[in-house]
Amino acid sequence: MTELSALSATDPVALITSMGHDARQAAIALATAPTRQKAHALIEAAAAMRRSATDILAANAGDVERARGNGLTAAMIDRLSLDEARLEGIAAALEAVAALPDPVGQMIDESRRPNGMLLQRVRVPLGVIGIIYESRPNVTADAGALSLMSGNACILRGGSEATATNHALHAAMLDGLRTAGMPEAAIQLVPVTDRAAVGAMLKAQGLIDIIVPRGGKSLVARVQEEARVPVLAHLDGIVHLYIDRAADPAKALPLAINAKMRRTGICGATETILIDRAYGEAGTIVGALLEAGCEVRGDASIASLDPRVVAANDEDWDTEYLDAIVSIATVDGVDGALAHIARHSSRHTDAIVTEEQTTADRFITSVDSAIVMHNASTQFADGGEFGLGAEIGISTGRLHARGPVALEGLTTYKWVVRGSGQLRP
Repeated sequence: MTELSALSATDPVALITSMGHDARQAAIALATAPTRQKAHALIEAAAAMRRSATDILAANAGDVERARGNGLTAAMIDRLSLDEARLEGIAAALEAVAALPDPVGQMIDESRRPNGMLLQRVRVPLGVIGIIYESRPNVTADAGALSLMSGNACILRGGSEATATNHALHAAMLDGLRTAGMPEAAIQLVPVTDRAAVGAMLKAQGLIDIIVPRGGKSLVARVQEEARVPVLAHLDGIVHLYIDRAADPAKALPLAINAKMRRTGICGATETILIDRAYGEAGTIVGALLEAGCEVRGDASIASLDPRVVAANDEDWDTEYLDAIVSIATVDGVDGALAHIARHSSRHTDAIVTEEQTTADRFITSVDSAIVMHNASTQFADGGEFGLGAEIGISTGRLHARGPVALEGLTTYKWVVRGSGQLRP
């Protein structure tokens, strides 16, 4: 680490190059590491986190105090903050990933050609993954665990607001690697937080195989604009909840409250609620959100329901608030909802509440988003909730992986051809 620190002080490109070469060597070992060894490293890392809980939470408290002093938003503070329950959740996620089926070496499919050759597609790791993130210290553990279990090395670059927390969590990950006899370069944490290191990662062709940004819109936009390696990301989480005329009010009200207010700062939080003009309980939903402390910005129809509603402007329909603010519009049935979503969705997560199955099926088929839900809170848009153990991020792109990206999404495949001396005529 001393050598890396010296490099970082003088040349961020040299720093990332050195880390990249180390990661490449680690990736070679990880690609063939047995499942039990990778799982053992994660289980030991979880144990190390629990042993170090007091130190980790103290480091986090210092980060949170500095973040408040620097004027970070409430959403970023929420993402940054750890308590005993959240830290236990991080440790438990490591164990959950360790228990998942190992994707490396899995047979995707196979076929035999008329000449007798056997063709197989087999899952293999991507190689070296670069993760650039803000505020979320859990990414240090989640990304490290998913990369390791899928046979990839990773280079983590966390934000300055979580420096102490990230280093404390990373120390526990290294403890797990050492105990399991795995290379420490399998999970590396960039020792600096200046922007030049990010730029060096984005241009590290041949050393880093894919970049995953986890952060605000400006960070993701910069990564997508400057990267010379493939990027797996989503830019916005403009998430919609459509309440159909056939919605059950006993489901629609708690779903609307939970989807918006459970945690307002996560990417699966609903930002726009669409209500069928024929649904008779719109006023109840608006009133409940207001009473829950949520600012409601509505169209003319919604504003007429309660004087506390703020008139929505054109920008509101394209805004990811990440706060206790929601925009609400009335629409003419599922067609109106689909038209609004097509104009404004960021293709992250969109949901419908209805008891009419044909309407639900039409919504699910027509909405072009990575995650589409029926009668469920959009707050479930999370790899852990999908049974993936954790997630390295959510992808709204169309290539390689979409939605919560976990072990399978961090692999590619190779063709294996098994012959018995066949010659091509």
